[in-house]
Amino acid sequence: MIQIAHLDDPRVADFAHVGDPSWLRQHNVFVAEGRLVVRRLFEAGSFSVRSVLVTPAALAAMRDALDPERCPVHVCEQQTMNDLAGFNFHRGCLAIADRPPAIDPLARFADARCVLALEGIGNPDNVGGLFRAAAALGGEAVLLDGRCADPLYRKAIRTSMGAAFRIPFAIVDAWLPTIHALAGEDTDVVALTPHPSAKRLADVARDRAAERRVILMLGAEGAGLSNEAIEAATVSARIPIAPGIDSLNVVVAAGIALAAFARAGD
Repeated sequence: MIQIAHLDDPRVADFAHVGDPSWLRQHNVFVAEGRLVVRRLFEAGSFSVRSVLVTPAALAAMRDALDPERCPVHVCEQQTMNDLAGFNFHRGCLAIADRPPAIDPLARFADARCVLALEGIGNPDNVGGLFRAAAALGGEAVLLDGRCADPLYRKAIRTSMGAAFRIPFAIVDAWLPTIHALAGEDTDVVALTPHPSAKRLADVARDRAAERRVILMLGAEGAGLSNEAIEAATVSARIPIAPGIDSLNVVVAAGIALAAFARAGD
C-alpha cells in the first residue's frame, strides 16, 4: 500500500482527470468509483486495472478485494481525494482501468440467447440501468449504436452497479447490419415500441418458441426506435399502459420485456 500525502505526487497524477471523459478516452482508460463497483471490477477479472486510490476507511473495508501485486493501491485522506479528483467525492474508492479492445459481436455474441440492441440511448443513467436490468433478468449481451452513451463512462458504470463488467457489449456504427448478421433463422428480432399497432408484449412472449433466440431492440425515450429499426424487426411489441401516459422509462420497459421473455421460457 502506497501512502499519498500531496496532490502533486506523480504516482496519482492520472486521478486528476477522472472527471474528464475526453482525457479518459484519449488515454484508453475508464474510471470505476465506489467500493462495491471497484470490488466488482476486480471480481470480473477481465480488465487490466492500472491503479487504485482509496481512503483508509475504504481500504479497511476492501482489503480482501485489493491485490497490491495486481496493481498499485494508493491510500490518501478523503479531502486529498476530493482535491485531486476536482469534486466532492465521498465514496472513498477510485480505480483506473484499461478499456477492453473492440470486440467482434458476431463472434462474441454467437452463444447469447438474449441480446439487447440499443439505438440512440444517449443518457448514461439509462445505459447503465439497461446493463443492470440485463444482468438481473437474462440479458446476455448488449449491442449499442454509435450514438449511445458509453457503458464505461463512470456515471453509467455506477448506475449499472458494475454490470457493464459482466455483460459483453459492442459499440458499432453499422448497427442494423450487425443485427441482421446476428439474426439467424432461430432468432426473433423484437422492436419494443408504444405504437398501438404493435402486438401486446404478453402475446409476443407467450407465442415465442422457448428455444429461439431473441434480439430486443430499444430506442431512446421520446424518439423511440427509428422507422428503419422497426421495419427490420420480425415483430413489434408494446407494453399496455394506462390512458394519458405516453411511454415508460426505457429501463423500466426493458425490465418488463426481459421478465416476460424469461417467464415464457420457464
